[in-house]
Amino acid sequence: MRQSFSEWTKSGAPWVWLNAGAVAICLIMVIGLLSLIAVRGLGHFWPANVVQGSYVENDHRVRLVGERVQTEIVPAEQLRESGVTVAENVEEMHRSLMKVGNRDHGGTDFIWIIDDFLENKENPEMLFTAERREWGNFYGYLRGIKEEGTLVASHEGYEKSPEYQVLWDALQTRIERVSSIQEKIDHIEKGEISSINYELERLRLKERSLQLKEIVESAPYQEITDRRLALNAEYESLQSELLALYKAINRDSITAEIANGQVVELKIASIVRAFLPNDMGLGGKLVHYFQKLWEFVSTDPREANTEGGIFPAIFGTVMMVLIMSVIVTPFGVVAAVYLREYARQGFVTRLIRIAVNNLAGVPSIVYGVFGLGFFVYFLGGHIDDAFFPEAKPAPTFGTPGLMWASITLALLTVPVVIVATEEGLTRIPRAVREGSLALGATKFETLMKIVIPMASPAIMTGVILAIARAAGEVAPLMLVGVVKLAPSLPLDLNYPYLHLDQKFMHLGFHIYDVGFQSPNVEAARPLVYATALLLVIVIALLNLTAIQIRNHLREKFKALEM
Repeated sequence: MRQSFSEWTKSGAPWVWLNAGAVAICLIMVIGLLSLIAVRGLGHFWPANVVQGSYVENDHRVRLVGERVQTEIVPAEQLRESGVTVAENVEEMHRSLMKVGNRDHGGTDFIWIIDDFLENKENPEMLFTAERREWGNFYGYLRGIKEEGTLVASHEGYEKSPEYQVLWDALQTRIERVSSIQEKIDHIEKGEISSINYELERLRLKERSLQLKEIVESAPYQEITDRRLALNAEYESLQSELLALYKAINRDSITAEIANGQVVELKIASIVRAFLPNDMGLGGKLVHYFQKLWEFVSTDPREANTEGGIFPAIFGTVMMVLIMSVIVTPFGVVAAVYLREYARQGFVTRLIRIAVNNLAGVPSIVYGVFGLGFFVYFLGGHIDDAFFPEAKPAPTFGTPGLMWASITLALLTVPVVIVATEEGLTRIPRAVREGSLALGATKFETLMKIVIPMASPAIMTGVILAIARAAGEVAPLMLVGVVKLAPSLPLDLNYPYLHLDQKFMHLGFHIYDVGFQSPNVEAARPLVYATALLLVIVIALLNLTAIQIRNHLREKFKALEM
């Protein structure tokens, strides 16, 4: 017998289908958003072919070399208004954004062109791309290699030949040599010299501390002087080694022909890698693609954060979240245990719970202002007065840094942990507590051995929510510790190893900086997508780790629920 519409409605089936449809739409939107971010971001690392052609606009012809980045359709009337000559019977045209590189010679990395005005399009095999440490990409034809200003190899023409392959192999060998020397330079500058400078600063502060304490014995001062002399001698030796390395790294250069026919000279020391995109097969492009991906997640940024990698931002984000989790978990659990297990349930307790719930809705920038005023200026200033007077007037903890950023975010997320932990404690039957007390356990023993272990999955749920919110916050961090480019990581081999007073980089702030503060918008746009995707992945990995711990705890203490 057919069911009437009213009976079908009363059965609740429409609401089940409505909820299922809403969930499906949400999943489609999330998957679509992540797919868009992935395509726009990860596609940036693919070695695109380089196009060469004759571009003719308003009777002006130039040779154009570059990568096609984006294509769109524009009304012909819009082009006419901008001074472009377009036939009267044409209503719309395709135009493309071309990455032409060579910013040090042409003044810009990107130009818009009308596709129909580009003639004689081709993809020459000899046309090479060079990724540089400064000035962005370089496009051109390799013409020669110089060693200490003397031409040692050369090639003319635009067709690939065995002679050209020999020249190209020689360039690759010299780039590898430069990379090896650059690694030695980085090791000396960022490792050995950085450690010496750090030790010299500690000696200076130790000497000033002795002066403030009015210690006049010569022994401590002599020890400091001897150590300083030894460090200075080591520093001079490293400086001499650096000078030799810089002389060696600047030995070689290349000559290359650019789009306008001009032959320019380029230091090989400025080249990160050079490749022939039009001569690469699918296998070669895949190898290049994964090399670029690894560089993105494992190296430091360059070119105002629009080139290179974002490892310092990944490291800073993970470090901050871990420190925040270590701080927020015990405070949130202790507060929840007190409110649920010890505090007398009445008006004051209800008022405190309302306040905790309201704290979860306070705008994050307010926490940033509070953190700057209370943690940085007040607490940090007093810590400097009490423990670091020798460093003043330069602040140690009286300035934004990793510790204050972590504590500020812990304060921001502690309501989430309190609420989740209270919910977990509420679900534990009263009979469990009474049974433990009846067997002779104290209330504290009952809490530590029965109640809190049973509530640990709920505690981990609160930590998961706290991580998800804290990892993506940017506004408060701009006030309490994050910077565009940190000179070093907050974790190194210099005592005390973890430097909580140092500023750090963050993926969320990196997205803001690259997307809205970059002087080269077109170059920065794909990195915004790539960094956003990486931030989502980092948050997902942190959450999955916490979920795994929660599931383990749930299985471990399952017997207590029986």
